[in-house]
Amino acid sequence: MPIAPHSLATFIAATVVLCIVPGPDMAYMLGRTVAQGRRAGLVAAVGINLGGYAHVAASVLGLSAILVSSALAFTVVKLAGACYLAWIGFQAIASASKGVGADLQPVAPASHRRIFLEGFLSDALNPKVSVFFLAFLPQFVDRSADASVPVQLLFLGVTCNVVAISINVVLVVIAGRVTRALRANGSWRLWLNRALGGLFISRSAPGRAEVVGTALT
Repeated sequence: MPIAPHSLATFIAATVVLCIVPGPDMAYMLGRTVAQGRRAGLVAAVGINLGGYAHVAASVLGLSAILVSSALAFTVVKLAGACYLAWIGFQAIASASKGVGADLQPVAPASHRRIFLEGFLSDALNPKVSVFFLAFLPQFVDRSADASVPVQLLFLGVTCNVVAISINVVLVVIAGRVTRALRANGSWRLWLNRALGGLFISRSAPGRAEVVGTALT
């Protein structure tokens, strides 16, 4: 396995929390499900997921190029990413206190082809997703491992997207129940955001070998 089991477990936990925190992709996917049924929601989920692979490819190519050019540059990118994740974590915790529910309103019906393209483009063209992948993936890379950095980055990216599509399929299947829960229970999002914030902050906390100075792995 390219990634140490304990790091992989933390990565998957962070990915799961990230995927179930309400956001634009979930709102679109569940909105399509509410408006047109399960099949439309699944088409949206597939489009969104394939858009994620575009970010994985860009991250692997970009970070690998940085590593080849300079190990120091990769360390700087990793430290910058850790700071970015910490900022996201604090923002998530701050927004959780507002207790704002997800806005999951039905959308106008559309063809499955249009739904797929809208899902794909909404994710693939979102610069925030690119920045997130560039910041998130390096935190779990071990430069002393047998597997090369590009292989580890690719493994993490694919794992992230596999977890995401699995969760999204489940959400679509139970969309009616999920949308009611999200609208009625603001504390659901509050605690998810707190958990997400805590996970991100823990990945960037001083003293961790993965993110501090020359102790970076």
